[in-house]
Amino acid sequence: MKVIDCHVHIQPWNQLKPEVLARMKNGRKDYEQIQKFIQSPEAFVEYLDSTGITQAWVINYDSPDLMGFTFEVNRFCANYCKNHSQRLIPFGSVNPRTSKNVTEDLKKIMDWGIRGIKLHPPHQLFSPNDYLSSHRNLEELYRFCELKKLPVMFHTGTSIFPGARSRYGNPIPIDDVAVDFPNLKIILAHGGRPLWQQEAFFLVRRHPNVYLEISGIPPAKLLEYFPRLEEVASKTLFGTDWPGPGVASIAKNIEDFKKLKLSDETKENILHKAAEQFFS
Repeated sequence: MKVIDCHVHIQPWNQLKPEVLARMKNGRKDYEQIQKFIQSPEAFVEYLDSTGITQAWVINYDSPDLMGFTFEVNRFCANYCKNHSQRLIPFGSVNPRTSKNVTEDLKKIMDWGIRGIKLHPPHQLFSPNDYLSSHRNLEELYRFCELKKLPVMFHTGTSIFPGARSRYGNPIPIDDVAVDFPNLKIILAHGGRPLWQQEAFFLVRRHPNVYLEISGIPPAKLLEYFPRLEEVASKTLFGTDWPGPGVASIAKNIEDFKKLKLSDETKENILHKAAEQFFS
């Protein structure tokens, strides 16, 4: 059974703030492996081969004041993936709160090779529908991405990192985005866990352009969080969120998912078919 991991964080940890780095390293037994993969995309692709993963989406985002990642994280991500364009899909970010020229910044990172946008409201400190009041940068970003067919992945759910504003992780404001930008492909990363799974499920069922992504959820909890998951399997993307806190291993995550009491058709949809169709 093929696997596409739609959410891995290969990031320049040298940019992390000390308190964030400490949280990332806490309890990890694979720190040296992570560092090896950060330095060598070839080593990471070999690891993907060993775990049966055909493709990984490499997620990065600009959050200088909270995480430490600057706009240059986009260049890192694009360069990391460029020699493995069928295996590694780069997602970057323009921070709508700090960008001086959203359109030019988006054009720049597209030229570098970025294929999707990651927005992290709890870490970039905005609500997804702030454009309805005063945040014109957001409207500009959504319109550009809709026009250029750049998908937008939102972090939904809480965050444990210092300074994060978890209230921005409630996915309900994305309802406005889906209505106002109907041709914008939207991904709800983490499915709103652990507080807003019902809201995320509602949005995926309501809007043709909204997709569920289940990274960062322990597979053993998945059917507790989404008891009707099979209803949206064709719009559900598998992901691990490795090496995020609480995700010990990509391989173990896949193994645990395959043990779930789901039909083979549902597993195939979630593990790879929905992701293949997403970029088709």
